[in-house]
Order: sequence, then C-alpha cells, then structure tokens
Amino acid sequence: MNVIFVEPSFPSYQREFARALSAVGATVIGIGERPKDWLDQEVAGWLTHYEQVRSVVDVDALEAAVRGVQQAVEVNRLEATIEAHVEAAAQVRERCGIPGTSVRTAYLCRDKPAMKEALRQIGVPTAQSAGADSAEELFGFAHAVGYPLIIKPRSAAGASGTVRVHSDDELAAAIPSLGFHWGQSVAVEEFIEGHEGFYDTISIDGQPAHEFISHYYPNVLEAMRTRWISPVFITTNRMDAPGYDIVKALGRQVIPALGIDTSATHMEWFYGPKGLKFSEIACRPPGVGAWDLYCAANDLDVYQEWAMAVCWGKVSRPASRRYSAGIIALRPDRDGTITGYEGMGEVQQRYGRFIIDYHLPPPGTGTQPVEAGYMANAWIRMKHEDYDELRNILNHVGGVVQVRAN
Repeated sequence: MNVIFVEPSFPSYQREFARALSAVGATVIGIGERPKDWLDQEVAGWLTHYEQVRSVVDVDALEAAVRGVQQAVEVNRLEATIEAHVEAAAQVRERCGIPGTSVRTAYLCRDKPAMKEALRQIGVPTAQSAGADSAEELFGFAHAVGYPLIIKPRSAAGASGTVRVHSDDELAAAIPSLGFHWGQSVAVEEFIEGHEGFYDTISIDGQPAHEFISHYYPNVLEAMRTRWISPVFITTNRMDAPGYDIVKALGRQVIPALGIDTSATHMEWFYGPKGLKFSEIACRPPGVGAWDLYCAANDLDVYQEWAMAVCWGKVSRPASRRYSAGIIALRPDRDGTITGYEGMGEVQQRYGRFIIDYHLPPPGTGTQPVEAGYMANAWIRMKHEDYDELRNILNHVGGVVQVRAN
C-alpha cells in the first residue's frame, strides 16, 4: 500500500498521521512545502520518500509531484487532512486516477451554500442560507429571512472570518470587510438559536466505523469573541444515550449524501427551539486537538484507526468509551506579553489525576488574540469517567486559573 500524504510535518500534529500510516504497514511518501532537511528525524524515518513543492494548494505543482512518484511506484491513496488542502488533493486524485474523496465531494464540503442546498434537497434540516456576491444580495437575503444573520467566507473553517449581524445598520457596517470590492463571495445564513456540538467519524465506504460526539460551552462564535470566557469543549462517553440517536442518524444521512466515502469527517450541529439542525461538515479530521481527546477517552490510537481505514478498509477495535475528555482554553487577561499564572498549584493538587496534559506559554511569550482559537494561548486537557463531573471540574478550573499579561 503506497500512500502519498500531503504536508507531513506542519502543523506539528500532521506528524501523527504520517506515524500512523507507517505503523499500519503503508509505504508513506510525503509531499510538502518545506525542505527535506527541515523534517525531524522521526518524521523522516516514517517516510520512504519526500518531495518539496512551492505550494501544496497549487494543483499543477502538486500534480507534477504526484506524477513523478507514479513513475516509480503505483500510488494507492493520496491523503490530505488540512481543510485548505482538501480540494487541491481531490483535483489531483481525479487527474491522476487515484481513489479517494472526489472533486464534487471536496467542493460540497468546502462551499457552505452549495453544501446546504444539496442537503436541503434531500430533507436534511438546516438553516436558510445563500451565497452572496454583493451588498445588494446580502440585503435581499436579510429582508427575506430576517435578522440575526451569520456571514462567513464560503470555505471558512470553524468561526474564522464569521460575523453576526442584527440589523440593517450592523450589516452595512460589516460589508466593507467582506471583500466584495475585490471579487470575494460570502455565505449568509439564518442564525439558529441553540446548543452547538460536533459529530466526528472515521467512515469507510460512506458508513461510520468510529463515531464521536462533542459539545461546546459556550457556542463557538461567542467563545471566540469574548475574552473573559474560558471556553470548553468535551467529548462524551455516553454515545448510547437515547438523546444522541438523532445526531448519529443525521450524520449517517449527511455523509453518504455528499459522497464522502472512506475519510475522516467533522460535522457541526445545533439543537434548540427549532429542533436539531445541520450546520456544516468537512471531509477531514477536526482541528484543535480533538482526536487527542478521543485517544485519551477511548484507550484508542485514533490516528492509527484512520490509517487502517484508508489503507485497509477496516478499523482494529471499538472505542472503549471509558472516559469523557475535554479542553479548556485559558485566555490572558489582556493582549500583550504573558507575565505569569495564578491558581495552577491548586488545580494540580486537586485535579492532577484527571489532567491529560497542558500548555502554559512561559512568561515573556506574546499573547495571541481571543479569536485565534482554543489552543492559541494556555490550555489544559482533562478526562473523567463521568461527563457531568468533568464539565464541573473544567468550569472550576476556568475560574481558578488566571493568565496574567501586560
């Protein structure tokens, strides 16, 4: 099994996919943007060959590198696990005759209005949405659907570039930043009130072989805009609870409907007064270390399970569901430079046995903005056999630990 893996060493967690492919017996060929001598010894050891290209999202450059590999060996899979790389990899697959996620599926999993329209046609409950290329189209949608509205780049990941507007005045104020003047298009959709979570899978032939459900506290948009909040997300070990049946059923409907075959998936959902609503899905793993939480919670190497799926069409064993696991993001009290921490001693003494790992940038480190995400500054990851107790612990940690900056 010869597998080309796109960008095996950056960001740093990419190395885990290369490791896993090697561990399940694949011959791993890397293609990336960095020089070969920048690879660390472990990553280099997992690869049998490495090709540098000027950009992995330059389809012609990526194709040339892949065809060069194909002259030497048969390429069985071409895998990309970063959102921005998915469409380029799909185009090269089709040009080079390699199995995997199609161009159509990659497009539908990146373009939010097209994704939602395709799913509405088969009865999947989702927010009203549209693509907009001008201010006039935005105002037309607003007056037809009503406020509040969510506006985001058509191919955005997470809350990146997302704004919420509540009136014509707020919409008018947001328009100059949307890029219409240089040809940018955006997705606009009805704001859905409710609790936000995500449903992740490793799917084989369009059917989940592993599945995980996680919850955000608070919802992502609020978490990424509010400094005083120490946001949390937690993966549950109560997957068999009846309340999750509709979430799993929704995911199992969406995955084959978009043509997702053998791939990791990451699906966001809302549940509120209007019931369960699909938000969006990606045909790649989740970000912000979610798979590390799944590993810790389930006595399972999830990266290796993914590698088994893409290489051999099977997984090795079920998830244990022994723990729930979560992360809490700890925000500096202001932008600037970190000066120190308060409360970590109490947390380690009281909850040390539940800590998986943590990251506390040393004093003198520049802070990152709140909207940069859950792992941009300090964070702690924890696990516990009881979901509710873990949530209580993480909330307490958020009140105890203070990140000071000047």
